Amino acid sequence: MPRGDAARSQTTRATLGLRELVFAGELAPEQRVPEIGLAERLGVSRTPLRLALSTLAHEGLLRPLPGGGFVVCSFTLEDVADAIELRGVLEGTAARFAAERLESTSELAGLAAVTEQLDAVVGEGGPGLERYVELNDEYHETLIVLAKSDALARAIANAVALPFASPGALLASQATLSREHELLVVAQHQHRMLLEAVGAGHGTRAEEVAREHARLARLNLELVLESEPALERLPGAPLLRRAV
Repeated sequence: MPRGDAARSQTTRATLGLRELVFAGELAPEQRVPEIGLAERLGVSRTPLRLALSTLAHEGLLRPLPGGGFVVCSFTLEDVADAIELRGVLEGTAARFAAERLESTSELAGLAAVTEQLDAVVGEGGPGLERYVELNDEYHETLIVLAKSDALARAIANAVALPFASPGALLASQATLSREHELLVVAQHQHRMLLEAVGAGHGTRAEEVAREHARLARLNLELVLESEPALERLPGAPLLRRAV
């Protein structure tokens, strides 16, 4: 493997491994990251580790300390709500751009196809959450492509890097909720309305639906926080500061 590729591979491994440790709570929230020994634990050299630390700080998972080093961040419900609202604003803009910049209905083929697949999964009414998560991610990624804005795509990528803010962040935990299928039906109805608004060129309507769709994640979060089994399945749960 070329030297540059090897360095990139180590940096990727360091970033993924460090993020996993943070999400699992093995690096405690509000405590300094113990950098000594961490590179060995992750199987990387010090330089990739430093790059990984900087990446997670940029994502908002770590906070740099004035004298050097990093501390693991924690998040309140309000922090998460703000992140979800921000994603809604950005995805709403993406939906409006997609509607306003659509040059041909043929451009909607990808979004229409994934919508049909989501319809099938939701319509089955049985276990299919893993497939739903995959298709849901594809739906949102396709919508962003239709917006035809690299600047907006970068902004959304930054927004969804925070725990609990991405479109599929809460779906794995949602499987334990009694209202799981009801929530999926509502979400899929919004997917369908968004597709129709973009296809009709109704930018304002598309933006409204996309923002409302993001807010559904806030309801999901509140339901997950009320359920210990659901909370146990929530990636990054140790980072949450819940009111006492």
